[in-house]
Amino acid sequence: MAADEPTILATSGGYKSGHRTRMEFDLLVHHAVELSGVSGRAPRVAHLGTASGDQRWFAAELDQAARVAGFDFSHLNLFTMPNHGDPEAYLAEQDVVWVNGGSVVNLLAVWRAHNLDSILRRIWEQGVVLAGVSAGSICWFQGGTTDSYGPELRSVTNGLAFLPYANGVHYDSEPGRRPLIHRLVAEGVLGETHCTDDGVGLVYRGTELADVVAEVRGKAAYRVTAASGELAGSVAVEERLEPRFLG
Repeated sequence: MAADEPTILATSGGYKSGHRTRMEFDLLVHHAVELSGVSGRAPRVAHLGTASGDQRWFAAELDQAARVAGFDFSHLNLFTMPNHGDPEAYLAEQDVVWVNGGSVVNLLAVWRAHNLDSILRRIWEQGVVLAGVSAGSICWFQGGTTDSYGPELRSVTNGLAFLPYANGVHYDSEPGRRPLIHRLVAEGVLGETHCTDDGVGLVYRGTELADVVAEVRGKAAYRVTAASGELAGSVAVEERLEPRFLG
């Protein structure tokens, strides 16, 4: 099953504490599956953990969460070598590709080394839903802010650019994110930037923002743009986008 048009769900969430397992998939991951339109069988969801070095212990936690959710869940590992002989054929069979967080800078470098940038664009155009959290959100955009280089946040501007915007994650939980986004947008380092509080996701149909959704009440998304007129080059303008609660 494929989505009706190219679809991306970019989030700052997706996980919650489990009852009999350490973690479970929260509403944002389930919404990614809903966006694929799959029905009548277990959803096929592929996890890419490149940004954290394909940590096998975390993959095992996700396997348990997938069992609870009823997903046909598997992994594309690139460390120390791809675990699928034909990654494109494998990914094309999925309903959803879910990308976990970590270092977006390392993720982009490794994906490009393995031609995953081109592969992911093709399967996105074919209707496989692309989704993820944190680094797995920023990667689909032109860029954003990252701690990939160290504790001090910096800009990243070489994202996959499937979406013609920049992205800000963890907007409410990491105090340095908002002021840096505002400065980078005001200075023109980043263009229009779409940001999410923890627990919020952005749904794109094609390259247009189509929906804002949340698994946590009271959270929001934001559109940050450069001011015009006399304030151009000095400040950014922030617009709050109220999400639709998935619960």
